[in-house]
Amino acid sequence: MICWGESTLKELGLNSSHHDVALRPTQNQETPGSLENAKIATVSVGKGVVAVVRENGTGAFCLRDEMGDKKNKRKPRHLALWKHKIDTLSCGAFHIVMVSETGNVFQLNCEEKPNIPRPLNAIDRQVIQVACGDHHTIALSKDGQLFTWGSNSNGQLGLGNDAPSTKTPQLLYTLSGIPLVMVTAGRDHSFTLSISGTVFGWGKNNAGQLGLGDKTDRYDPIPVKSLHLKRTVSISCGDEHTASLTKGGLVFTFGSGKYGQLGHNSNRDELQPRLVAELWGSRVTQIACGRHHSLAYVSSLKTIYAFGCGEQGQLGSEQASNQNVPLPVQLSSAFDSDHGIGTIFAGGNQSFYTPIQGSEGSPETRPCPDKMISTLDDKLINKWMSDTKPWKKIKREIINIFSSDSSLNGSFLHQSDDKHYQTTLKNSGLDLSLARQAFEKLAKSERVLTEIVSAVQNKLIPSLYPAPAGVEGLRVYLILPELLRVLPVTAQRVFCMLFAHAILKLQPDCLKILEGLWSSLPEDLFQSLVNSFQSVSSWFICQRCLVETERRVVPIRNTLEVLQKLFVVNFKRNRKIHKRKFYITQIKQFFLSDRRINPGFEIVVRDLSLYPGIFDKETKYLIFGIKWFTPLEEAYCHYGHNDLFVNRKTILADTIKQLQGCYRNYSCPLKVTFAREDGVDEGGVSQEFFTILVRQFCCLDPSMIEMDETTKLSWFCQQEDSEYSKFVYLGIVCGMALFNDRVANFCFPLALFKKLLGFEPTLEDLKELSPVVAGNVEQVLYMDEDVLEALYLDFTVDGHDLVPNGEDILVTNFNRKQYVEAYVEFVFNKSVTRQFDSFLRGFTIGCPKRQWNIFLPEELMALLQGNVDYDWDELKKNTKYEAYKPTDENIQNFWTVFSELSEEQKKNFMFFMTGTERLLVSKTQMTIVNSNKSNPDDYSPQSSTCFCKLYLPNYSSIQILRDKFVHAISFCEEFGLE
Repeated sequence: MICWGESTLKELGLNSSHHDVALRPTQNQETPGSLENAKIATVSVGKGVVAVVRENGTGAFCLRDEMGDKKNKRKPRHLALWKHKIDTLSCGAFHIVMVSETGNVFQLNCEEKPNIPRPLNAIDRQVIQVACGDHHTIALSKDGQLFTWGSNSNGQLGLGNDAPSTKTPQLLYTLSGIPLVMVTAGRDHSFTLSISGTVFGWGKNNAGQLGLGDKTDRYDPIPVKSLHLKRTVSISCGDEHTASLTKGGLVFTFGSGKYGQLGHNSNRDELQPRLVAELWGSRVTQIACGRHHSLAYVSSLKTIYAFGCGEQGQLGSEQASNQNVPLPVQLSSAFDSDHGIGTIFAGGNQSFYTPIQGSEGSPETRPCPDKMISTLDDKLINKWMSDTKPWKKIKREIINIFSSDSSLNGSFLHQSDDKHYQTTLKNSGLDLSLARQAFEKLAKSERVLTEIVSAVQNKLIPSLYPAPAGVEGLRVYLILPELLRVLPVTAQRVFCMLFAHAILKLQPDCLKILEGLWSSLPEDLFQSLVNSFQSVSSWFICQRCLVETERRVVPIRNTLEVLQKLFVVNFKRNRKIHKRKFYITQIKQFFLSDRRINPGFEIVVRDLSLYPGIFDKETKYLIFGIKWFTPLEEAYCHYGHNDLFVNRKTILADTIKQLQGCYRNYSCPLKVTFAREDGVDEGGVSQEFFTILVRQFCCLDPSMIEMDETTKLSWFCQQEDSEYSKFVYLGIVCGMALFNDRVANFCFPLALFKKLLGFEPTLEDLKELSPVVAGNVEQVLYMDEDVLEALYLDFTVDGHDLVPNGEDILVTNFNRKQYVEAYVEFVFNKSVTRQFDSFLRGFTIGCPKRQWNIFLPEELMALLQGNVDYDWDELKKNTKYEAYKPTDENIQNFWTVFSELSEEQKKNFMFFMTGTERLLVSKTQMTIVNSNKSNPDDYSPQSSTCFCKLYLPNYSSIQILRDKFVHAISFCEEFGLE
């Protein structure tokens, strides 16, 4: 061990000099008079104690107030663990925490007598790393769990603001699941580092030593965002400063700069990580922080750089002075060309390094393998699959890894080009193809797979914390589906239900992150995930519908809810899988058959309607047709009325007046009567009511609805002085139409139905509503940067801010995407918030049947506004006949005449049959009835719009049929027959 700095430390054999300060690195004195002649492996310096561990597992310590005291000839105190060798240790102010070679933790309080290490049995796991602050300690276990104990005066335990100081190690749940590789502690602050370079800090922050941009203490671990994606591989803490090292060899420092320990050529504190520019160009491989100084080692140059406080010689510059920039340590008297530098250490006012043979090279910046958490790799899998290894040891390894989410989260990383260091909300950092290959290989051994499933189901899943810290803690939720794929069918069902329950336990913000990761999965992996939950849900539903009728569906609710979330995520994916992959088609079969046999089936279907993604379109229409009323609600439907009496010419004013008037029960069927007409409303009259109402509304009230000249689509007006009550009535009208299975085509774009169902409109929706406006906005995304800047475009539209203070923000190359998103948000949300909210309130009043939310936006749009995808051949194929045969001459003539009609005339025919030219999605079948007139040539065809029946006289010739039929469909405005 080579050392320099405060005190000779000769009692520990760390210096042959008799001076109180060593200004240059000095070889330690290996004499039997100090310690046994063995190499020193680890040294740690606390405020009041210094301790070492030698490679033979022995150790020693001295209290600082006894060092260098010529009057005090006391020998160093021996450190030993009963029946154990010391593997590593760390010193606090007056305590030492040791880890044995078996991973047991012991603590020695130097101020207590006798100095006997006591075991910390509260940690029931194998510990691989410890780090001590002045009065607190952090320990990392082999399975990735973090424990803290000691003082919590400034939040240095990370247990929360209300957590007291404690002598008993406490599990730090907020970092549960994060695959950690390093822990370190300053005087009153703490840091840990994840395998993919995420840095978490907590504790005292009076000088900015947490790197968070402020000086506020943190009582819970928080990621240092400024170091995100920097590929951090090492972190070290001083008293009130911190240094981090990237894989590329860059050093960032932050916190107190009072002594120049940040290396920025100043004594200023830094509240955020700042690159040490003076080390630029030299790939640093190790860093270490003392109390007020820092070390950086460049292995390619075999040079240690030091900066900060040097008053005790800790900088090794032959001068007892401070340095604000990194300067080389003078190694000339101690450095041998045959030896190299192994590991550097710094603590208190001392600096150290271990010499190694020159050919050995410097150790990696990461901890050695036995100081890393357990992870699964191909080498370990091959060992498990080998029959030559003891099964008990293999079983123990399987349990250790598959009962730890941290271990799994640290496995299967995307190593090529360091992609796992680029972990974001859309990139998990995983190479899931490795996970798939691994589980396929493990599945070849039944006993290995059985042990894995047991560990996952009995230990891992129950222990998953509902709020893992970020993406790295959520990786396990992407890995386990690959295990699910290789399980036998029966095991899949149990596993899937337990896994679904764990997913749904996640806190909302974590679940949102997971959904984002799902949306970025490759198509085959996402398809596999969907298949797993779909197949298990399908099996359980079939069992449920066949044998049970009670109201609740608890056993399958979790898998269905996850499947529904995947269904929603699918709409956000760039490459969507077909929605039929989510359908459970057996439900429709039970709906059409067992519904008559099983009186409780409708109750089961009602519960299942909470998960609309599992239904195909036809099943949704069947479900929506059910009267979802309890007996009490059913009785309520018989009270009150929902009748309207209107004049065709004043239909809009009449409707609003009556909706404003007396109480009406919207659960009752709508009955419409036109003034001076004797039509009885069995559906056809009310359908024409909506058709005429839509025409007048769009023409007579432009203050509410504006229509795009190009697309003829309608959207809410943006005037701030709008009468919002009118939007309520508009919503009621649309809701009544939907509830009563009528078409009300107000020509709204798909965006309205997205908003009704909770989907966010996009730029594509703006293109549908107004392609001219959307085209202008979209150009902002693709125009040259210099052209964009020349436009002086700001974040406003028509005098309205798109974002706060939008008029002061110019659109640039860096925020152009934000501008387009803000523009779309303004058009569809911000500018019409009160209008839409009023419409939605009215819509839910007019349609008391809440099951409309089972539809997709395009399905709900077709249900309310009708369908224009005419298939005339399908209409002919599905037509039924009364008192006619398809082969009758009059029927043949009818279809001949029908085929001669123009597209516009065929639409007139649909209006003649249904009261609207748009097809009702639930009514696509008509019936042709022989009217049995004695003189058929004297009569025109008539229709029953309520039942979609055509009363067709049996004409004597095709020409008479043609004349009568064309005249009938051309003049069919008023009711008299109904």
